[in-house]
Amino acid sequence: MASRADQLASNLSFSKFGQATELKNRIWFTIGALIVFRFLSFVPLPGVDPVALSQLYNQAASGGVLDIFNTFSGGSLERMSIIALGVMPYITASIVVQLASALSPSLAALKKEGESGRKKLNQYTRYGTVALTAIQGYFVAVGLETLGASQGVGAVVDPGMLFRIGAVISIVGGTLFLMWLGEQITSRGIGNGVSLIIMAGILAQLPRSFAQLFTQVREGSMSGSVILLVLGGAVVIIAFISFMELAQRRVLVQYPKRATQRGMQADRSHLPLKVNTSGVIPPIFASSLLLMPLTVTQMMGNRVSGESAWGDFLITLNQYLAHGQPLYMSLYAAGIIFFCFFYVAVVFNPEETAENLKRQNGFIPGIRPGKNTAAYLDFVLTRITVIGAAYLAVICVVPEYFIARSALPFHLGGTSLLIIVNVTVDTITQMQSHMLAHQYGDLIKKAKLKGGVARR
Repeated sequence: MASRADQLASNLSFSKFGQATELKNRIWFTIGALIVFRFLSFVPLPGVDPVALSQLYNQAASGGVLDIFNTFSGGSLERMSIIALGVMPYITASIVVQLASALSPSLAALKKEGESGRKKLNQYTRYGTVALTAIQGYFVAVGLETLGASQGVGAVVDPGMLFRIGAVISIVGGTLFLMWLGEQITSRGIGNGVSLIIMAGILAQLPRSFAQLFTQVREGSMSGSVILLVLGGAVVIIAFISFMELAQRRVLVQYPKRATQRGMQADRSHLPLKVNTSGVIPPIFASSLLLMPLTVTQMMGNRVSGESAWGDFLITLNQYLAHGQPLYMSLYAAGIIFFCFFYVAVVFNPEETAENLKRQNGFIPGIRPGKNTAAYLDFVLTRITVIGAAYLAVICVVPEYFIARSALPFHLGGTSLLIIVNVTVDTITQMQSHMLAHQYGDLIKKAKLKGGVARR
């Protein structure tokens, strides 16, 4: 494990970085896109009183579900900007489309068509994003109108249908632009665009979280030993995440013997199977599915609270599903485990891998090619996915439980650290790939020049 990490670190030669023009352009494009994202988080919805909204948000959402949503959107929900919902509707729509493609034969056939089928599925995802954003945006607008009504403070200057329509249009436009920005980062920048946007939002919240902690220590409401314990725990969690993200099960693959200068020798290779094949997808998917209905029910509950039994039921439901409650943590862990296995089943096909090995005359020692190889790969992948799912569930749920029981902010939890570390590792790995491709390109050019000189 350590040798692989050292190899990854040594591959990135900073002395050659200045010569990699394409990589530099991709990095600058990514940085510029993330700066645009941060600017958009400060553009408020039309008709919202920012001062009143800040006061009401601190009273209503601190430590709750909306605070989690606010973290993933980089503080946009707190300021009620045009990207208040972040990329969560896009993620939810992609979940629905992937689930439908696994269950519907027609969508599954589209998925097998290659690039054209992928484009159609992406188009369905975009349509779903528009619909989900419009629904969530409407409930957010309605919730804003009633927020603080019992205290005589209004977050909306002029409530009414005109404000709701303007808010829905602004939120839909902001979310679609953010979706487009993420796709541009993926294709023209470096790393996964959507994951980088979420990570940028979390990192933007960290300085304020640390400032709040030190303020509490200065005021005497929190002990300095607690801060040291939190920082030490964060270092341990980051080290554990880094170890698990590089952990893999190498399946030995052998090829037929061939004649060499040393006689007949067999070629051997390894099929690397990561312990955490799904990366940060399961926590993000599980959070998205939990946050979408909870946001709507909380907004509706605040509006009709005390007026009917339905309003009281929504308030009670949100209390049981509040961050840190056993029901919320159980559903969160179950969602993470489900999406671990679902994502692995979508991205890795044992039958296809076994068929490719058979075509290349490769085989796993002791396992017959074909169906037996596919069954063996499925068995190994299932076992390591159990370990990966348990690791993700523990990292995401246990720290969040203790954070919810204390005055610590959500941004310092296991989910946030997992996203930051995983996305950083993935981005650095892509940078290393670009650097290696650039170095190989230089070697090919030098070889061609030397070949031309030799022929002369």
